[in-house]
This record gives sequence, structure tokens and C-alpha cells, in this order.
Amino acid sequence: MRKRSIATLIAALAAGSLCAGAPHPRAEAADTDTGTGIGIGIGIGSPPKPAGLPPGVDLDTVTIPELQARMSDGSLTSSALTTAYLRRIRAINPRINAVLRTDPSALRQAAASDARHRHGAARGPLDGIPVLLKDNVDTRDMPTTAGSLALAGRPPRLDAALVTRLRDAGAVVLGKTNLSEWANFRAAKPTSGWSAVGGQTNNPYVLDRNPCGSSAGSAAALAASLAQVAIGTETDGSIVCPAGMNGVVGHKPSLGLVGRAGVVPISAEQDTAGPMARNVIDTALTLAVLSGNGTARPGGPVGLPDGPTRSSGLHGKRIGLWRLPSLGPEVDALMTRTAQRLRSAGAEVVEVTPPYQKRLADLEFPALFSEFHRDIDAYLATRDGPRDLAELIAFNRAHRAERTCFAGQELFERALAAPPTTDPEYRARRAELTDLARRSLDETMAAHHLDAIASPTNPPAWTTDCVRGDNDVIPSSTPAAVAGYPSLSVPAGFVDELPVGLLLMAGDHQDARLLSLGAAVEHRLHAWRAPRYLPSVGPDGSR
Repeated sequence: MRKRSIATLIAALAAGSLCAGAPHPRAEAADTDTGTGIGIGIGIGSPPKPAGLPPGVDLDTVTIPELQARMSDGSLTSSALTTAYLRRIRAINPRINAVLRTDPSALRQAAASDARHRHGAARGPLDGIPVLLKDNVDTRDMPTTAGSLALAGRPPRLDAALVTRLRDAGAVVLGKTNLSEWANFRAAKPTSGWSAVGGQTNNPYVLDRNPCGSSAGSAAALAASLAQVAIGTETDGSIVCPAGMNGVVGHKPSLGLVGRAGVVPISAEQDTAGPMARNVIDTALTLAVLSGNGTARPGGPVGLPDGPTRSSGLHGKRIGLWRLPSLGPEVDALMTRTAQRLRSAGAEVVEVTPPYQKRLADLEFPALFSEFHRDIDAYLATRDGPRDLAELIAFNRAHRAERTCFAGQELFERALAAPPTTDPEYRARRAELTDLARRSLDETMAAHHLDAIASPTNPPAWTTDCVRGDNDVIPSSTPAAVAGYPSLSVPAGFVDELPVGLLLMAGDHQDARLLSLGAAVEHRLHAWRAPRYLPSVGPDGSR
């Protein structure tokens, strides 16, 4: 994709309904199924309002363009914004356990941004904006553990490439978030959001429910407004599922759009980092930086790039709805209501079923086993600690703390025994897998003349249970993840107080078009609302 397409998208979004001054979607507009599961939970109390912020700055709803407008006119500083987020972390994080650590230099970073703003030298829309990083993204000045005690020693020697881009753009690296240990690629039946380093992350909407994974801490922190944006990573579902389950926006970029260097790997054939936020405009602005297109326009205070004046909306857009009734009747009913709302805004919604899904499910993990063995050995060679996968397996066996929630490391063991990536059978399997994933989307899009395919991102969050493990057979993320195509989860509504996302998918390197469509969908659905930190909503009712 040409960089210009992302720049044009950002200008369109910023000039349209999501720019500074536009109302944010409010709770009363959210689509909510208040079925039989609620009634026993009561909120733990509203989070404290941050002190030191000017009137009108609500961390739950404010967007980056609004923040930059205030920084430009001097009514807000990055130091005040960063302090407000650090205070929220201290106040709220004990309930949800999403943030592992904050960066001791965060306020110094903010002060440097304030100086740039005072001198008219802001570097772009992310200058002075606090960002949290998933703890499998290398930082030279903080530990990077992937949730494992095996990497809890000396920090990496270098920042990940994406961290360098964030720092160059002036973003404030606020800290690191918890994750599913080894990005959910250790045990056959893991518990998402748990790691030996960070313990269990809780869903801010209902605290005994799971946040999904593996970018659990990034999503939960955003839902609780502990940062303006966050970085997640995905091999298959690890950005979009937590985004959906925590009621935020998550974008899995096209493969290769965001550099992988310095991110703890599973598979170079599928891995990508991506932006997460509470709205699409912040997600798009962060993607622009991660992909190398986030600098300021010469002559502008923070310079959103030139482009069209408004986003195009939903009129005339053709969207294929992949219903996935296996996610439960409440989710299916929510998809029906979602389709009706999109049609009322001028979209054409047709029902589709992308082909080859059974074959994709059969092929994906055998390919990932070979790729993980290759890629994790290469990564571990750059770090202190276990030198390869065999030593990592031995470490887990020797350290009881690695087994306090679940003991298994079946995926590690199968990867150790998998054929190398030079094996002809592996190569044939990966070639078929990638081809079928791309065809599943390309053929569906072409047959129905679609702008995007939509599906439920997630079921309502299941109760966190280390003995049972996850209840997360969620097939919607797989085609785009395996194909290397972009996907975007936006809030769709609620089932029993629990968020459900709408997953949008498009063709290769159509990230800008997908984000533009996602902004229009977000604006129409108005499905976001702040969490209430309920202790429980009763038994799992969705599946």
C-alpha cells in the first residue's frame, strides 16, 4: 500500500465526524442485550476524575486530535496528561492488573514534548501522547518478558523497530502491559491474560471474566483509560479478540506494514504488531507512526496530512456478514441488530460464508509449530536466559512459578518436535494454508462485490478459570490472520454487560480503506461505554 493512502485516511477522519469537538459515542446509544445473566453484580465505584486536566478533557472519550489542539493552544501539556494517566494507573490498575510496570522516564519524555510544543517543533500527532506497550515488544530501558520468568532479567539491548518509531514521533512510552504468557503459544489449554510475571489480567467490565488474549493487558488498560493508545501483537486473534472483549478498537495490520524486529515471535509468516485505542481515529494515527507515515506536515503545528475533508460514510458500501452462530444466540441477535443499523445508514449487507475454514483450522497449527521453533530460537539468541526452545522447556519444568495457573507446555513440546521450515512437507502445508486463507477472503469479496467482510469478533467473555482454561474457539480472526490481510475490531454492543466487537476484514494492504469504513461503522453503532468494574454477572450464559 502506498503511504499516501494512510495519510489521506487520517486527514479524512480528522476532518470528519471524529475530529476535535465532535461528540463521542455515549453509553445510552450502545446496543445492549440485558438477558438473564445480569443482576447480581454491582459496580465497585467510579474511577477518580483526574486532577490537573483542563475542563472538557475526559480521558474516557478524548481523541488525539482534541488533545493536540489543546497542546497547540497551550491549554494542556503532555506533562499534565501523562501525570493524569499515571494517577489512573495507580488508582485503577490494582482492580484489573493490566499494567506490569510504568516507565520511570515517562514524565521526562512528557517534559521534552512540552518543550517541542512551546517552540513550534512538535513532531506529529503522537507527540506527547502516552502509549502502553505489550510486554513482548523490546524496550532497552525496561524488561521485556513475554510474561515469562525466563526473560525477567536484563532488558533487551535495543528497542524494537516500532518503539524507535514511536519515540521518534515524540510519543511518551508510559509502560508495559501484561499478556498471555508467550502470546498464548505455550499450553494446549491456557488461561488468557495470565502470565507468571504479571498474574491474571481481569476484564474491566466484569472482573471475574476473561479479557481474551494475548494482548490482554493492552486492551484492558485501554478500556479502563490507563493510556491514550496501546500496542498489541497478533498471530491469530491476539489483537482483535481482546479489543472486542474489552470494548475497544484493535487493528491487525497487513503483514509487513509494521516492522517485526524486536518483537518476541511466534511466526514471521503471520506475526504483526498493531495499534489499539478507544476510537478509530487514534488507531489510525498510531498506525501511521508504526508504518512510517506519522510525521508532521511542514508548516503545521502537528500537521495532520492533507487529504479529503470528510470520510465517505456507509452509503453504498457492500458488507458481507459472516454470522458465526456457533458464538451463541445472543451474539447472533446482536449481529442481526448490527446489520439493521448499517442498512439504515445506507450500507448493503449480504450474508456470506467464506470457504475453506475447516481446512485452515487443520493446517494452521502444524505450520506454526515449525515456524515458532525457528523464530523463537533466533530471538532467544539475542537475549540473556534460555538459549533456545529446548532450554526454555527445561526452564519451565524447573520453575514452579511457571505452573501456578496451568502446567502445560504442549505447544512448546510439539514445536520442538516439528519438522524444520526447510522440510518439503512443511513448505507445501504453509503454501496451501496461505493460499486458501487468501482465497477464502478474495473469492468471497469478489463473488459478492464487497467492500469488507464483517463477523462477530468474540463471544461474551467467559469466566476466568485456571483449571478449565479458555473457552475461546473463535474462528473469525483466522482468515485475515493467515492471509496476512488487515482486520479491525470495533465495538458492536453488549451481551449481559459484556462487550462484543464487530470484526471487519478486507483485502491485502487495504488498511486505509478498512479504517475509513471502520470509522463510519463506529460512528453509526455508537457502541462504546465506560466499564463499571462489576464483580460478576452470574454464570457464563453465552455458550
